[in-house]
Amino acid sequence: MRILAIGIVLLGLSLSTALQGQDEGASTDRSLVLALESAWNQAEIHHDANAVAAITADTFISVDHHGKLLSKSQYLTDMKDLSFKSEEISNSETSVYLYGDVAIVTSAYRTKGTDGGKPFVHHGRFTDTWVKRNGKWQCVADQETLIN
Repeated sequence: MRILAIGIVLLGLSLSTALQGQDEGASTDRSLVLALESAWNQAEIHHDANAVAAITADTFISVDHHGKLLSKSQYLTDMKDLSFKSEEISNSETSVYLYGDVAIVTSAYRTKGTDGGKPFVHHGRFTDTWVKRNGKWQCVADQETLIN
């Protein structure tokens, strides 16, 4: 009976350690994905299509706030359009949901800038889908919805 009790305690400790390792890995993955989201915002502000190209999959698709479906190349071309200038992009109410090597990010956003010289402020929500391939997170899909 005593050996069984010791075995159960050791099994419990092993499972606890394994789960703690999973929690630490999940925490690291969440942090990495959130850092990539922040980097993406900065790339948008600076029209840095190369930075966004590096964090998006070749098969990346986006549904913009107008409901337009864009391929990766179309998205990157739009990023280079200097008539649309984001001066500030901030995310709030951000959540990261992990499902193995898939992360879903939901967030509210606020973008302030000019479009064709006219000032704008957009409030909306987005959902980004990230996939971890060969240890590297890449966004495979993005969807935005304007709230106002």
